[in-house]
Amino acid sequence: MRPHLSPRHALIAALATAVLATGATAAVAAPAGPAGPARAHGTLRPLVELAAQRVLVADEVAAAKWGTDSPIDDPAREREVLDAVARQAEELGADPAATTRIFRDQIEASKVVQRGLYHRWDADPSQAPTERPDLGRIRLEINRINGELVRAIADSAAVREGPSCVGRLTAGTVAVVHGRHLDVLHTVALGRSLPSVCER
Repeated sequence: MRPHLSPRHALIAALATAVLATGATAAVAAPAGPAGPARAHGTLRPLVELAAQRVLVADEVAAAKWGTDSPIDDPAREREVLDAVARQAEELGADPAATTRIFRDQIEASKVVQRGLYHRWDADPSQAPTERPDLGRIRLEINRINGELVRAIADSAAVREGPSCVGRLTAGTVAVVHGRHLDVLHTVALGRSLPSVCER
């Protein structure tokens, strides 16, 4: 009899396998097929794809904040995001508590990327960004992704609450990691964005 793996441990194992299999060293933001709403029966890949988009946008957030007084941790902005997605979930007839849990993980995943890039840029200033993107514009893009992700969470409720959630989430995650050729930092961040997906 195989030991039961928690969603977090199953994801860690799958993501480690994906990183070793790809040997990728750079994140590529090329399209991996349309995300769309998570209406495809039995799959969590659309949800994972949107989480990956959010993780990749964190590169621009880090570049916008680098060398400024803007902190990586921004409790006021985080509360604003969580309140907004809870309202959107209610409007869709979805579970605002589950949506908020999943979005807390999205926020922490973004911080994983930002801290990882800051560490990289501190160690090698030649890799640091030379231009600062507009944080307001980036937040509009994040808000767009957030809206699609709230709908994907709502549309995938039956799958997320089912007994096969962890397996389906793992399969979707590995597919997205391979499809987007995510490097180790972004793969780890993607993993950090997903453990609440299968929580009931």
